[in-house]
Order: sequence, then C-alpha cells, then structure tokens
Amino acid sequence: MTHSMSGRDSEALLQADRYFQLIDEIVQTTLQGKIRSKEQVYQILVSGIRSGSGEIFERCLAERLSSTQEQIDNPVNELKQGKATRTLRAINTISSEWDRVQEKNRVADTIASVITSIIDAEPPDRFTILLRVIDPNQQQVLNTSQLTQLAKTLQQKAIATADPEKAKDILQLSGGISAGLSSWRRLENDLVSWIYDQSRGSVGFEGQQENRGPWALWAKKVNSPLPQLLFESLAYNQPIGEWLNKPENLELAKWVELALLLQYLQRGLVTWFDKMVYNSKVSAKLSISTYIVFTFIWSQLANGLSSITFNQRDRLVNGCFQVTLQVLRAFSQRDYFPLYGGVFASLSGNYLRNALDYLDEPLRRVDGTQEKARILTLLGYSQRAQGQYSRAISFHEQALEIARKEGDRICEIANFNHLSRTCVAQKKYSDAINYSQRALILARQVGDKLGEANALTNLGYSEVFQAQDSQEIEAEVYESAIHYLEQGRQLLERVGDRQSQSLCLSSLGIACVVTQQHEKAITYLEQGWQAAQFSGDLYLQGVNLAYLSQAFYSLQDLERTIYTGGIGAYLLEQIGSEEWRQPAGLLIILKGQMGTEAFQALLAKQRSKIIPIIGVDGYDYIPQMLEKYRDSI
Repeated sequence: MTHSMSGRDSEALLQADRYFQLIDEIVQTTLQGKIRSKEQVYQILVSGIRSGSGEIFERCLAERLSSTQEQIDNPVNELKQGKATRTLRAINTISSEWDRVQEKNRVADTIASVITSIIDAEPPDRFTILLRVIDPNQQQVLNTSQLTQLAKTLQQKAIATADPEKAKDILQLSGGISAGLSSWRRLENDLVSWIYDQSRGSVGFEGQQENRGPWALWAKKVNSPLPQLLFESLAYNQPIGEWLNKPENLELAKWVELALLLQYLQRGLVTWFDKMVYNSKVSAKLSISTYIVFTFIWSQLANGLSSITFNQRDRLVNGCFQVTLQVLRAFSQRDYFPLYGGVFASLSGNYLRNALDYLDEPLRRVDGTQEKARILTLLGYSQRAQGQYSRAISFHEQALEIARKEGDRICEIANFNHLSRTCVAQKKYSDAINYSQRALILARQVGDKLGEANALTNLGYSEVFQAQDSQEIEAEVYESAIHYLEQGRQLLERVGDRQSQSLCLSSLGIACVVTQQHEKAITYLEQGWQAAQFSGDLYLQGVNLAYLSQAFYSLQDLERTIYTGGIGAYLLEQIGSEEWRQPAGLLIILKGQMGTEAFQALLAKQRSKIIPIIGVDGYDYIPQMLEKYRDSI
C-alpha cells in the first residue's frame, strides 16, 4: 500500500514538473512576441494537459501566479519588476484560457452524461430528460452551439444503435433540437420588431387580435408546421388544440422543436423588456405579461393533448406540464413577481376562463418550495377575483405553510393579506381583521413596507364592512377605519406599487360610497381605476368602475353611471368574476326607470368613450350582457 501511494506521489510530482515547464514555456514564448492570439494559448493547453490532471495544473498555475506577484510587490529593481509585470499578464492569459478549457470539458461531460441518460432511459422518459437539460432555471444552460453539438452527437449515436425503435426515438430528439434552433434563427430578428410595426407601447397580448402581438408576424416568418399552427391560433383568437389530433402534429421531434423555440422567444422577450430602464414599471408589466402568456400557452397545450387518445400522449402531456412549471419557476424568482396581483394583465377573458385550472395542474407535481408558495399566492388572488373563495383560501393556506417552512416572510405576509381580503368577500369580517392585524405586525417586524401598506388597507377595509354589517352608524367607527386606509395610501405612494395603490384607492372609494361621501368616493375610485389600468389588473379595473357607477348613480349623473357601469360589468364578466352582476343590476334598475329607448340613447351617446377601452365587440355586448343578467334573476 505504501509502495502504491509513493508511486502515485512520484507520478504527481513528475506531472507537476511537466506543467511548470509548460507554463514557463508559454510565458517565455509570450514575452518573445511569438504568441499572437489567446487561441494559441488555448490550443497549447488543450494538447498539453492530460485528462484527469487538471487539479495538478491549477496548483502549478497558482504557485507561479503567487511567486510572480511577490516579485512585483517586492521588486529587486525596476527592470525585474517590469519583466514580472509582463509575466503576470501572460499568466493571467493562461488562467483565462484554462477556464475556457475547463468549460469545454464541463460541457463535453454534460453532453456525454445527457446522451447516456437518454439512450439508457425508457422511451416515455426521453423527452422529459431532454427538457430538464434545456431548463433555463439551471445554473449552466447549454447555448445554441452546445445544443447543436448535442444534436449531432445524438444523431451519431442513433445511427450506431442496433435497436431500430430506440434509434428512431433518438433521431426524433436530435431532429427536434436542430429544427428548434433553425426556427429560432428565423424569428430572432423579429423578436420585438412587431412592437415598432404596430406603433404601440404594450406587449399586445391582450385580446389576441391579428393586429396585436407578435403571433401573426411569427406565423408568417416561421417555416415549420406546428409553431405556425400555434401562432395562427393565437393571432386569430382561435382555441389552441383544434389541430392537435392530426397524427403529423403529434410527432416527438415537432414538440422538441416547439419547446426550444418558445423558450428562446419567451426568454428573449423578457430579457428585452427587462432592459427598458427608461421606465422600469412599464418594463416589469411587460415582462409579467410575457411570463403569464407563455405559461398559459403550455398549460393549454397540455390540456389539449390530454383530450386526445394516442400512443405517446402521456409523455407529451408530461412534457408540456414540465415546461409550464419551468416558466412559472423562472417567473417566481423575479423581483417583480406580483405577490399582490393576479394573472389578468394582458390576457383576454376568453383565455382566462379556464386558465387557472390549467395553471394549477403542474403545481400538483412538485413538492413544497419557495417558488411554489409564490405561484400559489398568485393563483389564490386570481381565484378570489373569480369568486372561487374556498379554492382561493386553500391556495393561500398552502402557500402560507410553505412560505413559513422556507422562511419567506414577504410571501407569508402577502398570504395573510390575501386571506384577509378573501374573508371580507365571504363576509367573515372578524377573521378578515385578524388576518390583516397579523400581516401588519409581521410586516412591521421585518420591515416589509409593501406588506404593511396592504395590511393597513385591509384592516381599514375590513372594519368599514364590519361596521356596516353591524349597522354601526357612529362617525368615529368609520373615521378610524378610513384612517387606516389613508395610512396605507400614503405608504403606498412612497413604495410606488401601482397595483396595491389601486387596491387601496378602491378600498377608500368603497368606504366613502358606504358612508355616503359620494364626491370623495369618485375622486378615490377614478384614481384607483387609473392605477389599475397602469398595472393591467382587469379585476381591480372592474371593481373600481362598479363602485364608480354606484357613486354616479347616487348623484344622478346618469351618463357616467352607464359609462362606468357598462365597462365595469363587461370587464368583470369577461374574467369570470361574479361581481359583474353588481353594476349590471344597477344598469337594469336604471333602464327600468328611464325606459329602454332613453337608456339605449344614453348608452349610444357614450359609444365613442367606451370603444377605446373595450372595443366595438365589447360595446355591442353590453346590451346582451344586461339581458343575460335579467334572464338569470
């Protein structure tokens, strides 16, 4: 044993001597002016360093670096110090090129490991293994050239594989990677050109019309059937999935291509929007919309595939859910992840109606993580907006438990606040006050100003409704509650969160409606509507408008009652919120008082103001919506 160890030590010493000599030779050649590029150094290292001996080389390099730095720090004379300085530059070049060599080796090892995993895996698992490799949440993500290398190596392995079924499967993966990279190259230059072509400053995903968003342009530019069908569906507001059941659209290679292409598009858009430093708030809104849209696309694809019977259904469905989860996880790690907002920014109601069920599914497949807690928080808010209070509470309670385990105090505070708001919707005012007080105490303990402002807002809001419910008419009861709301508003102005500002202003406006302070209510609610428009939260827009309509009606301003009530009811109905019935009911009462003809004339008078907000289709739908309400009574 001793002899064996001595042999290894001796070999290591000999190797170290060779590496000292190699380093010295590169330095001397550099000082003589014979090294003309870093690439030369790189090639010398590739050929001169033996596999498995990198640690020995690094020790030698570190020793030379240290001794050279010592000569610079303690010079014998200026001449030797000058030479040592030039030597140090050469050694630093060696060090940087050695990093390149190591990176190449790491990538080669990763690719080799991936290929082994894919070849040895059962057929249903090969797609998910590849999706893990391209997951952008990893520390090291393969770039396009490395993916090209992976595709080529897979192709070579497939050709050398004796099993024809396995070879076919691996070739599908290889071909899909190559096709995905090719499709990305076709669209890369048009990643954001559509924004300038349309002369608009928004993402354009809202409404999904042909002249909005990138879909129509991308459909024309991409030269591949599956992405083209998807983009056309999105451009023309058609259901995703009508074309899924065709056998040629269920090939594995096409789904590998789609996964790679959509990931590059989504990441490219977010990177571009994040760099809009001239307006960070607009930038965050656009990035949020992008994450949500791509998450929803993958969720809908999974749902569409689930409804079809074919041999490889499970692996494609699982793959879609895996990508959905990857997008959600990337989103949850961003600073602008909306802990106090919903999924409604820049999505039309047609898509929102079933989106939450789709988004919920991939979360069932992961254990408790900080990311999961944040995603559940967002979904809980969205469920509350749609009137699904029990489900919203379930989401928030799960998120609260995970956030506590993970030590995510900010997320914990947010869920206390959301639980408070949901309890108000259920008329459980004591529970609502309790949750808001817990959020307030914890927020002040950890210095979470946004959480504190929301807690103050919820506390005041809860107390207003509790007082109204108990028929307390003492002015001081409402004054105390409105004082909390005012504190929250002032704090939110300093924090600068527009979504929470909208919630607070809405709460103040509603409190003033309840206390018959209609002029004051209108001021707050109009400000709240403006803030909600900026954040893109359709629910808060609808709520502000619903109460504005009530305030205008109390002042007998009938034109603005119809204007705000019609838009508010439409927005809330479009996202599936039962709260649309409040403004719709008010308009039905007004219509009964005025008569149908006079009501229609007044609605027509508001047409030019309504269309810029909800479009011609939205305007035309208002009378139908009121009939729908009347029929449901």
